[in-house]
Amino acid sequence: MKIIAGVDEVGRGSLIGPVYASAVILKKSINPKLLKDSKLLSKKEREYLCKYIKKNSTWSIGKASVKEIEELNILQASLLAMKRAIKKLEKKPTHVLIDGNKTPELENYNLKSVIKGDKKVASISAASIIAKVSRDKFITTLSKKNKGYDWDKNFGYGTKKHLKALKKLGITKHHRKTFSPISKIN
Repeated sequence: MKIIAGVDEVGRGSLIGPVYASAVILKKSINPKLLKDSKLLSKKEREYLCKYIKKNSTWSIGKASVKEIEELNILQASLLAMKRAIKKLEKKPTHVLIDGNKTPELENYNLKSVIKGDKKVASISAASIIAKVSRDKFITTLSKKNKGYDWDKNFGYGTKKHLKALKKLGITKHHRKTFSPISKIN
């Protein structure tokens, strides 16, 4: 029997926090027409669909920390987060479809990259939604402890307000120090 898992990551371009990945094996009970790339959905739609997907799938989350991002680089850290998500699934998939053009190194798994997979493959769309909602919740919590950076709205991406706050308030332990413009700030 074919067991297909979809995998996607979120947070690669953010200036803060870990990169998240999710792996999802959809149950037959799910309506694949409801699933879209998380970037095409409103926050409310993503949160609703996240609950729906979790009830109708086997899913997991993998992360790579700021330290791992700085040591490995963002691509390798993203692949590490994906690998962790795949290995945490309760069921071992027979096929793993991964958004993008790269796959993590993982022995005894049938891995295939799918460019724009989050728009083409329901299980990858589901993974993008779970990863995005999970990371956004984490970053919103960080925002409450690190006021002034507007992370609850920009999720660590380099918006004008975030960059202005960096100059005024400085770099936090959550910032990725190897990322520009943070690497240029003394």
